[in-house]
Amino acid sequence: MTTGDLDPMEPMERLLAERACERLVLDLVRRLDLGEPSSVADLFTPDGVWEWPYDQRRIEGREALRKYFGSRPVDRLSRRMCTNILVTVDSPDSASATTYFATYRVDGYVEGALVAPRLPANIGHYQDTFRKLDGTWLLATRTLVLPFGGPTERLDSGGQS
Repeated sequence: MTTGDLDPMEPMERLLAERACERLVLDLVRRLDLGEPSSVADLFTPDGVWEWPYDQRRIEGREALRKYFGSRPVDRLSRRMCTNILVTVDSPDSASATTYFATYRVDGYVEGALVAPRLPANIGHYQDTFRKLDGTWLLATRTLVLPFGGPTERLDSGGQS
């Protein structure tokens, strides 16, 4: 039986697809927050797209994504809290998801400094689409929906505000 013959999908195949897509969402956040931002591009299809319609920002293709995410400030400290990840498997090779998030972020961070708690810089959700290529689930598109947002705070030279 080929993947195209599964209509409707087997429950276990659907569950595995949902989990693979959820892991992509979580792996992207981990890579951004814990020091591998340019490697986020590897989680996208070769023609993958990240966009933020609010300011017409659209990054397309793995190399452009690698450059974009790799250009984040080296003194940025961020943590994204993702929740309510709802994956919908549309077919054996395509899925979509909505993920709510809050981003805590400052620039001017000094390694080892403890930053006082603050409000999130952004709160919103992601609209993602996924494609399965050569047996691997990848992000095809990520659209940022940001109803609550503000500038990134810059800490003083000591890493504190």
